[in-house]
Amino acid sequence: MAATPHGGTLVNRVLAGEEAARWRQIVPELPRITLSQRELLDLELIGVGAFSPLTGFMTRDDYRSVVETMRLASGAVWSLPVTLSVPPEIAATLHEGGAVVLQDASAHARGILMLQESYPYDKVWEAQEVYRTDDTSHPGVRALFEQGDILLGGDIWLLDPPDYSAFGPHTLTPAEAREAFAARNWRTVVGFQTRNPVHRAHEYIQKCALEVVDGLFLHPLVGETKSDDVPAAVRMQCYEVLLRDYYPANRVLLGTFPARMRYAGPREAVFHAMVRKNYGCTHFIVGRDHAGVGNFYGTYDAQKIFSNFRPDELGLTPLFFEHTFYCHHCGGMASSKTCPHPEEAHVMLSGTRVRAMLRSGQAPPPEFSRPEVAEVLVGAFRGTAIA
Repeated sequence: MAATPHGGTLVNRVLAGEEAARWRQIVPELPRITLSQRELLDLELIGVGAFSPLTGFMTRDDYRSVVETMRLASGAVWSLPVTLSVPPEIAATLHEGGAVVLQDASAHARGILMLQESYPYDKVWEAQEVYRTDDTSHPGVRALFEQGDILLGGDIWLLDPPDYSAFGPHTLTPAEAREAFAARNWRTVVGFQTRNPVHRAHEYIQKCALEVVDGLFLHPLVGETKSDDVPAAVRMQCYEVLLRDYYPANRVLLGTFPARMRYAGPREAVFHAMVRKNYGCTHFIVGRDHAGVGNFYGTYDAQKIFSNFRPDELGLTPLFFEHTFYCHHCGGMASSKTCPHPEEAHVMLSGTRVRAMLRSGQAPPPEFSRPEVAEVLVGAFRGTAIA
């Protein structure tokens, strides 16, 4: 039985049929604002229920409560602000209680905001509370400081979701993922968040988790990430060849998570867990430096933060794993919990080192990455098509 959606009900704010047609008729008469890429992705995820219990962009009370306490004003666990920002001159043209068209950069109407309130906010305060820093070298902080100075809060309706057809059958809404779990008779499902190709350490902890649950939901983030991250299309091909050759097909489902990375470390780990609960996961893997960037967070801070919440208010079981690696003395994958050997026996490569190897046409060693995955990555970094 899939996990109960966060807040008890899976939100559905997608306009369809006659209601969608009615809104499209009046769209030309309404004021319009252009959303950033992150806001467009958030709009979709609110609409399909991935951000349940949110029904729109946060109003002042929810925003302040989340930043201060990691809970909505209702008391429900929620660790990251989900906001819509505009410059003051744009906010001044909008009227509380009215409808506003939410459009993309091509002026295509994607949704409707029922504007409840507009309010100023303190970016430095939000940065220090959410990201633990106001250093603009942090990509999340930089994005926060670049956005508008006024926040707009209110319920949304999703009018025209973005096109993710490039990811084919892997594009699953929370409702569709739940249906897929039920069709497979999975009562317990572990979610795995990643923005990187899966290497042997990831594979090891996923399979450890699979020993205690019915199914694995491999749920990579395919929205906007840092410029030096591996592109989503390449990562998806890596996941496909890995699952084809090394996982039991009836125990793994690959989906896509169309969100932007915020790189908020510990807070984003909680956020990722609550979102996967909405997709139906009963368990969630939290590994080393989950959603971290640079040296802004401690290695296991993303695991420690879960101690702030009772199991009943999370409604999902986090699974914590140590940093894992291939050990030559052990002859297999291990962690500091299971391996007694010195670091010289361990195969551990940084992302920077792996990218440098790929650019030079050199595949990472098989102890670090499966050969089939390495082949996809080497080809992609050379700019060649991969069959």
